[in-house]
Amino acid sequence: MKVAVRATERVVGCKHVLLAGFLCLLSGVVFAQSQIPVSMADQRARSVTQVVLGILSYARWPVEPAQLRLCIVGPTEYTDDLVKGTTQATGRPVTVRRLLADNPAIAGECDAVYIGKLSSDERSRLFASLTGRPVLSISEADVQCTVGSLFCLRVSDDQVSFEVNLDSVARSGVRIHPSVLQLSRRKPAAP
Repeated sequence: MKVAVRATERVVGCKHVLLAGFLCLLSGVVFAQSQIPVSMADQRARSVTQVVLGILSYARWPVEPAQLRLCIVGPTEYTDDLVKGTTQATGRPVTVRRLLADNPAIAGECDAVYIGKLSSDERSRLFASLTGRPVLSISEADVQCTVGSLFCLRVSDDQVSFEVNLDSVARSGVRIHPSVLQLSRRKPAAP
């Protein structure tokens, strides 16, 4: 009888040792995953999301939408984090969806437009469809920031800044808080 008890104790003891070893191994894997550095692309995408949400939170539409509708138009580099959908600091939800540049729904179903790389014809048609509508536009790839877009992002490894096209702001029907306009005038810190 003692032989059977000792064999059972050894089996139970081995199971405990294996379980403890497995848990140690698993905790090492979890710890290693938490130590993986965030890639520069992910970091830039998160920074762009913060800047875009900041801009949106300082904008006022003639009729405030209960849920802000942000449309992404054209191929983009930094919207991976933004497309997950989010909530502004004010608690207002932001729904995000991608649309083609020629989609007629943009003018009526978007409160804000994040614009990626478009041909000059696509940009012209897009801005023509937005004329007279209170739509805030943010461009990712508008180097000159002269035609149509209210805000043009400047993305680097160190920071995300933006320029404001005051003429476009005046024509948009969307009011922008003066603090945001002042932020755009600040020069980035020298490295």
